[in-house]
Amino acid sequence: MKRFKSARGAFFLMLLVIIVLIAYYTLSLKTKKQSENIVTMTPVQTVLNRDLNKDYPPTPKEVVKYYSEITKCFYNETYTDEELEQLAMQAKAMYDDKLAANKSDEDYINDLKAEIAGFREQNYTISSYATSASTDVERFSQDGYNFARLYCTYFIRIGTVMQSIEEVYLLRLDEKEHWRIFGWDLASAVEDRD
Repeated sequence: MKRFKSARGAFFLMLLVIIVLIAYYTLSLKTKKQSENIVTMTPVQTVLNRDLNKDYPPTPKEVVKYYSEITKCFYNETYTDEELEQLAMQAKAMYDDKLAANKSDEDYINDLKAEIAGFREQNYTISSYATSASTDVERFSQDGYNFARLYCTYFIRIGTVMQSIEEVYLLRLDEKEHWRIFGWDLASAVEDRD
């Protein structure tokens, strides 16, 4: 009887070990398949993945940050012609109607392609950027519209040399309560006019 109990105990122990091994093997295969299915998005895909109709940047600072991400993609990344057009339309969707009306989509894309080619010819890349702190965003009203003005500094690498360029962005609040880019200029040019 004792022998029977110990054989039965060994059998159940062996069965338990087999079940644990099968469960471990099944789980590790499932995890491996999931990790193989994970696709890493490029910066261009990440930027294009944002639906501005559902997820428009809520503040002037966030608008300039997102626009700067698009700009980094223009000048730093590799993309197809279709992706370039999508990036261009994503950028233009953030423009105030008055600014967007200055150029047709076709002219905007052609000018953008020429600008990007010149940028790359000179071996420029945008390393990073920094926007004004939220407390440094100047808000004011003029002609019945609400405006916001803020600075963004772009750190540009030219070969091995770093250079910074500071731009001033002017944004106007539209009827949907979205801040739209009304225009921008080099900070030095704006300060010279003041």
